[in-house]
Amino acid sequence: MPTLKERIDADIKDAMRAKEELKLSVLRMAKSAIKYKEVEGAAKVLDDAEVVTVLITLVKQRRDSAEEYKKGNRPDLADKEEKEITILQGYLPQQLSAQELAQEVAQGIAEAGAKSAKDMGAVMKVLSPKLKGRAEGKAISEEVKAQLSKLG
Repeated sequence: MPTLKERIDADIKDAMRAKEELKLSVLRMAKSAIKYKEVEGAAKVLDDAEVVTVLITLVKQRRDSAEEYKKGNRPDLADKEEKEITILQGYLPQQLSAQELAQEVAQGIAEAGAKSAKDMGAVMKVLSPKLKGRAEGKAISEEVKAQLSKLG
């Protein structure tokens, strides 16, 4: 089974052949970000988990940009960012549904022994590594807040 980087490289070639401009530019940008991260560190090759981390960062950047474009009344640019997010998400692990996330958060709260909203940091410390790549940090923290507020 090819690594994530190999899959991106192969898809870049396919996008070139198919003349899919948006997909090609998104994948080149992703490859560039991965390469930058490799060079930035100790010049080592990133494994799939580290590539997923880079891709998550890129998705988050696109989401933030789309929100700003919507606020600035630029739906055309916001739409382009949304399309880029869709392409990038194709390389991320399957995202948790809201129900699955709620179950994971409930387990995390029990595991951390949280009793109130003050224990949010402890719960996030338990959940973040476990859910990395399967749910966004913002979604996790919102669900943790919601469940902790019900406790006390």
